[in-house]
Amino acid sequence: MANEYGADQIQILEGLEAVRKRPGMYIGSTSTTGLHHLVYEIVDNAVDEALAGYCKHIIVEINKGESITVIDDGRGIPVGINHKSGLSGVEVVFTILHAGGKFGGGGYKVSGGLHGVGASVVNALSTWLDVKVKNGGKVYEQKYERGHKTTELTVTGECDVNETGTTVTFQPDPEIFEDTTYDYKILKQRLRQTAFLTKNLRITLRDLRNEEEIKEDVFHYEGGIKEYVQYLNKGSEPLYSDIIYCEGQKNGVYVEVAMQHNDSYNDSSYSFVNNITTPEGGTHLTGFRNAITKVFNQYARTNKLLKDSDPVLSGDDIREGLTAIISIKIEEPQFEGQTKQKLGNSEARGAVENVVTEQVTIFLEQNPSVAKTICEKSILSQRAREAARKARDLTRRKTAMDTFALPGKLADCSEKDPSKCEIFIVEGDSAGGSAKTARTRATQAILPLRGKILNVEKAREARIYDNAEIKTMITAFGTGIREDFDISKLRYDKIIIMTDADVDGAHISTLMLTFMYRFMPELIKQGHVYLAQPPLYKIEKNKKVWYAYSDEELNNILVEIGRDGNNKIQRYKGLGEMDAEQLWETTMDPSKRILKRVVMDDDDASELNVTFTTLMGDKVEPRREFIEENAKYVQNLDI
Repeated sequence: MANEYGADQIQILEGLEAVRKRPGMYIGSTSTTGLHHLVYEIVDNAVDEALAGYCKHIIVEINKGESITVIDDGRGIPVGINHKSGLSGVEVVFTILHAGGKFGGGGYKVSGGLHGVGASVVNALSTWLDVKVKNGGKVYEQKYERGHKTTELTVTGECDVNETGTTVTFQPDPEIFEDTTYDYKILKQRLRQTAFLTKNLRITLRDLRNEEEIKEDVFHYEGGIKEYVQYLNKGSEPLYSDIIYCEGQKNGVYVEVAMQHNDSYNDSSYSFVNNITTPEGGTHLTGFRNAITKVFNQYARTNKLLKDSDPVLSGDDIREGLTAIISIKIEEPQFEGQTKQKLGNSEARGAVENVVTEQVTIFLEQNPSVAKTICEKSILSQRAREAARKARDLTRRKTAMDTFALPGKLADCSEKDPSKCEIFIVEGDSAGGSAKTARTRATQAILPLRGKILNVEKAREARIYDNAEIKTMITAFGTGIREDFDISKLRYDKIIIMTDADVDGAHISTLMLTFMYRFMPELIKQGHVYLAQPPLYKIEKNKKVWYAYSDEELNNILVEIGRDGNNKIQRYKGLGEMDAEQLWETTMDPSKRILKRVVMDDDDASELNVTFTTLMGDKVEPRREFIEENAKYVQNLDI
């Protein structure tokens, strides 16, 4: 009998049941990304209080057992009865979706929590949640379990009559999340960014999970986004000491922009709306780009830095080596697309363009040496870009004329469906030879590279096309780079970087990831890039063989099989030490191998840029500081 479909089969989800049923719709995923998103939702509510001028300090604590406490000194969630619902303001905020002061224009003029679902969603996805509100000399408290209240809002204590604020403590639900362990570094990066974007707001992050080693970081920036630009430029050499700063309000849009050029070749512009990142830009970013393109061209022409016969400087020329923060506050942001990552408000474009044009023009007139430095860099960029275009066109023509355009060293696979294919980028001819013998010819391609590829962080695009190893990779992948990039032409679903498990191997992997991040970022964003994990050790005993991928795994194996004179342990120094059979068993066999997917979160774009610049740029001191700070996290040379 066929299943009937009628009114009785339509499931009605009461209250927050819908959130627990489909959590991904509200927080993106139930992975570690979604887990950390819970913290951001509560913090963003506190930031809304800061943007409204009431909150000065936010404290975020990771407690034992992975619960989170967020404390703010804002006005405190209203405790009175909401006449529409008959519930207290606290219960409305924590149990009803799309409820709160950010709807209707009464509570907040601007809001970071753009969807208004933060507190209630966190409540629904937590095993338990406890909220305390200080207001009117009293402390109010209410408790919940998986979105349902277990106590009424009651007075549990007294406080100073002038003391206000909200404290929320919650325990993420292991029934919902794949892993409930918080990463201190992830929270640190996000909270630092929030503090930069909210001038004078103090944010304290504490990790209380280990009593013997309590971590704490305090973020407080009186200079706001000007200090943000200085932070982002720490791995590069600024071309001038000033931070160009613009601030103003037009058509109800508050505009704040900070910018400075450095000696790199990258455009590092980041845009925000009400403190929330907009990875795909939008009208505010368009307004900024239009303004600086127009202003610098006018200045260069007027001051004869560009001759009448010279072509205009493109936006790309002017933005080479630019670090910029474009931050706007707007009462009713409108977003385009499914992901809501691109601003669509038309008034934002005009407001940013107006403020930036006016104030950058004044700055250039008052600082002619800085203006000349920027224009001269832009003109050099224009010439280099033309050289790169000629090199790119030459590469295209050669490819079009050569019917066998794939590089000779590539051992391609026979399968024509890219979704079934993978390519191993292998360090050295020796390992490449073993990999070619070991592979499954139908679906696995092998591309051996000689030595270390060019560090693209220190090179303009024209040099990329002169580098044989990089040209080989570009041709093999099939997508092209930069403006020519087309993901639909990708020839392999998986691009697997397979290098030795040592310092040199880690460096080669980093060089390749730097190239992909700067010239083919969509490969990483769409999850096509992986790191192979070759074993560190081979253990033999009584004609049986084990492989260990870390020191810890080696110790576990030795405990299991016994430590005695019959154990034969080999420490692999490189892939070339393995024969084809061993390489297949340990690193290439899809049923046994370990691959690490390289991921890239748009929320962390500025931090990622800092990391690559620090590791691969010219300045030594920031790199030394980075290594010293992160060395304690390294267990072995496996990457």
